[in-house]
Amino acid sequence: MIIKDSKCIHNFKRKRERNTGLFSSVMGNMLLVFALYFVIIIPLIWGLKFLYKIWWRPKRIEKQLKKQGIHGYPYRLLYGNIKEMMKLAKETKSSPSGSPHDAVPRANPLLHKLAIAYKKTFVVWYGTSPRVAITDPKLIKEVLSNKNGDFPKNEISPLIRLFSTGLAVYEGQKWSKHRRIVNPAFHMEKLKQMMPAFSTCCEELIEKWDKSVIESGGSCELDVFKEFQNFTGDVISRAAFGSSFEEGRKIFLLQQEQGKLLLQCLVYEKFPLFRFLPTKVNKRMRQIYTEVRKLLRGIIEKRQRALEMGKDWDKEDLLGLMLKSNLNELQESQNSNGGMTTEDVFEECRLFYLAGQETTANLLTWTMVVLSMHMNWQERAREEVLQILGKNKPTFDDLNHLKIVNMILLEVLRLYPPTLLLRTVVKETKLGDLCLPAGVDLLMPMDLVHRDPEQWGGDAVEFNPERFSEGISKASKDQVSYFPFGYGPRICIGQNFAMLETKLALSQILQHFSFELSSTYTHSPAIGLTLKPQYGAQIILHKI
Repeated sequence: MIIKDSKCIHNFKRKRERNTGLFSSVMGNMLLVFALYFVIIIPLIWGLKFLYKIWWRPKRIEKQLKKQGIHGYPYRLLYGNIKEMMKLAKETKSSPSGSPHDAVPRANPLLHKLAIAYKKTFVVWYGTSPRVAITDPKLIKEVLSNKNGDFPKNEISPLIRLFSTGLAVYEGQKWSKHRRIVNPAFHMEKLKQMMPAFSTCCEELIEKWDKSVIESGGSCELDVFKEFQNFTGDVISRAAFGSSFEEGRKIFLLQQEQGKLLLQCLVYEKFPLFRFLPTKVNKRMRQIYTEVRKLLRGIIEKRQRALEMGKDWDKEDLLGLMLKSNLNELQESQNSNGGMTTEDVFEECRLFYLAGQETTANLLTWTMVVLSMHMNWQERAREEVLQILGKNKPTFDDLNHLKIVNMILLEVLRLYPPTLLLRTVVKETKLGDLCLPAGVDLLMPMDLVHRDPEQWGGDAVEFNPERFSEGISKASKDQVSYFPFGYGPRICIGQNFAMLETKLALSQILQHFSFELSSTYTHSPAIGLTLKPQYGAQIILHKI
């Protein structure tokens, strides 16, 4: 019995040893497989994906575009055409400029060179991203009028999200809902009620300039670019937040700083890991985002509580109008998801500053620069203002009678449009006779289209407001060759706001001052987030 037990024990031990060895062998093999997977296979997969993104995909798209006659500088690994851009920008700075209003050769020399070589359609590589430039108004109309979602807005980077999102970048149902809720705040009747806020800011600007001119003995030099940035910031703060104007101004200053920081790091936006690095700029951008969020949420929630209690319904600022429209949407839909959240309202308020401040400041700046170059048009505009307004404060109806002033502003927007338009192609899509592959961005460069001699005639790069004497529709061969505020269903919701503010400010400046370019002014339009004077806009004011 003992012998049998000993044999059983011995056999059991041998069996256990075999099983243990087998288990160890299996575990060893599994560990080897895992090691191979993590050390070799995963890096290989990521490496192939990276290689596809930086080489195979761009070269495949380049080949597809070439077959359709869409040419440009060849794609170069990672950089695309960035080196060519930098080289041409350097050469252009040292070369003499032609017509002062032919801004494209200096502001975007690569685009200008490609447009000369390839006319209507060509490709530019921004890193690994191909941008097909289209300048044919018919194709532009097809893109901007599309309601099927074939050409959505480009997805914005996390860096830009720290600066602004909102209605301008949303798509689909979210865009439709936000547009429906925000739109009533920009109706012309509502803008009329904001005139006192606009007028208060204009009066403060005129008083400030008056004081500077008197203290300087009848004339003074100002950088009107900086002046108008502060002025339009005050306007949007007062028009958007009413009694919370001072808090609004703090937000404006923070957003202004955020825009400058964004420009510093846009070059790195194609490298996703950059935003996680603890750089000084990244830290400050996040800090500003948090501060703005806290300030805006405080204003929004305070106003929301007041409206829910039946108060503040008489306040006709942008925030109040938007919140009332949002409450109506919630009541009509009887659905908590029917309206905008506090976070949504926060994003729309941030967008007020980008769209309402930056572009209007640029329009006023370029208008004063251009009227300083063309004194005959400055005098014609002043005569019209004095004839219609005298020395009285402008009313809403008065501004609608300023035909020459309106022609001048339209022509300035033609020559100095605020920005360019971008859309993307998410799946292979037909556009006219083109078949565009997925992954292509569509670039619609206003500055090129607005200067096309086929559309505008032989004086396309000259300042000639008379071309708008019979309105926009008859100014050029094709109406969609002029689109400073966009076109189609996504046309800028704030265009009437911007034009009303600009007309009011310009008419009052013309009432009180004549102006000319300073000898320190250098005409150098430069593209940042928008088209700005690179070295400021030094203007000499004279009291009338």
